[in-house]
Amino acid sequence: MDLRILEIASNTENNKVLDKHTHKSKNKNPICGDEMEISLIVKDNKIIDMGYQCKSCVYCQASVSLLSQNIKDKNLEEIKDFINACENIFENTKINLEKKWINFKELFNKKNISRKECLLLPMRTVLKALKL
Repeated sequence: MDLRILEIASNTENNKVLDKHTHKSKNKNPICGDEMEISLIVKDNKIIDMGYQCKSCVYCQASVSLLSQNIKDKNLEEIKDFINACENIFENTKINLEKKWINFKELFNKKNISRKECLLLPMRTVLKALKL
């Protein structure tokens, strides 16, 4: 395992429950049993804050930690576009992530393809919460 993944996962500043959330969702990975709960505060079509709680592997924890740090102050359409790109990133190495999302390349690369479902669980949970 890459030590960088452990480092990313260890940033738990957004591992919290948002009491006054506007959107919330729970999701489970049927393959491995990872569980994810995400709460969001959305205002004027932008994510203002994100909190998460999970019972999951380190890959899922790294993905949700990175997502929670990068999702704030982004509008819903650009979040949807980014998540849709992530769904295809393992199949198509020519997908270019915008500069604001580039740090996800560390996680979403061919060497982690066996953990694809774990890495995508937080993204799918956000989409579910936003009903996009």
